[in-house]
Amino acid sequence: MNDRMTTPWGEYTPARFPEDPRDRLRAWDAADTYLLRHLAESGTPLTGSVVVVGDRWGALVTALAAHGPTQITDSFLTREATRANLARSGAEPGSVRLLTTRDTPPDRIDVLLVRVPRSLALLEDQLHRLAPAVHAGTVVVGTGMVKEIHTSTLSLFERILGPTRTSLAEKKARLIFCTPDPALPRSAGPWPYTYALPDDVGPVSGRTVTNHAGVFCADRLDIGTRLFLRHLPRVDGAARVLDLGCGNGVVGTAVALAAPEAEVLFVDESYQAVASARETYRANCRGTAEFLVGDGATDVPAGSVDLVLNNPPFHSHQATTDATAWRMFTGARRALRPGGELWVIGNRHLGYHLKLRRLFGNSEVVASDAKFVILKSVKK
Repeated sequence: MNDRMTTPWGEYTPARFPEDPRDRLRAWDAADTYLLRHLAESGTPLTGSVVVVGDRWGALVTALAAHGPTQITDSFLTREATRANLARSGAEPGSVRLLTTRDTPPDRIDVLLVRVPRSLALLEDQLHRLAPAVHAGTVVVGTGMVKEIHTSTLSLFERILGPTRTSLAEKKARLIFCTPDPALPRSAGPWPYTYALPDDVGPVSGRTVTNHAGVFCADRLDIGTRLFLRHLPRVDGAARVLDLGCGNGVVGTAVALAAPEAEVLFVDESYQAVASARETYRANCRGTAEFLVGDGATDVPAGSVDLVLNNPPFHSHQATTDATAWRMFTGARRALRPGGELWVIGNRHLGYHLKLRRLFGNSEVVASDAKFVILKSVKK
């Protein structure tokens, strides 16, 4: 596979984070190169405040580093990949300003480049947050693979920023062109979203959950988590519990309500998710908890945890992969003390029991239904 990304500004070899020679997924695609080529061929002036939203692994801002862009991302992994890719390219330190979706955005934007995210809600939230900084002369260009751009995607640009059209498709990628209309009424976005949990999910029954845009299943309790909440392990005393890949934090909050003396650590690579978990916890619990944005359990001290609860994702943007789950499982094993337990819920067809047996030497089915299975592994 050709890992070199050819752009009008040179050739680059962007990589994902963390780098794994066994991972053959590329850190850029045709949507990235289509956008970069358009900017050069159209003579778009990359001056003033250039903002890049949703850059998957930093490929866009690496190519545009000489123009001093600002990157806005919800992903810790993207942030770290960007740092590594900038260093690899020889870019001047500090040439790119790195912001998260939870940071205050720039107050003026002259060029807005949007890599369409998988989550339509996250796109809506970010466009609402950035709209006040966009002016009549702002150049707005979006990009994505054809399968990522829908009528609803274009409607968001049109409703929040102004008239919108698309390009012809090239290599299954498409561009979005939006002409800002300052006369459009500015309204607050609908996020974060809150809802009450059903009355049959244990300690969190009837409790309020907060979801910021982009968090998995943000408008309802997903069926996998519902099953998990009904079969959570009993936690005794001041156990240290890790809600790994915490999402909106409902699982860790359930543990905290059932065992008030437990220490709960919420970890996710999404800034939106950790913000959601913090608000969900504080709305329902009086104790203290820790909240960490990071790469799985990498920053959790080895042997410091009694219980890990995990619902691993099996997608990385549009790619289906078990790399994230495997990294979470290995990180959980390192973080657990001897005798500590990892509880995992996943789709039955993913075969997580095989990976857990390989890693822990054991795997037990705790509960299951037609679609999901809850597995327990003990660190020997």
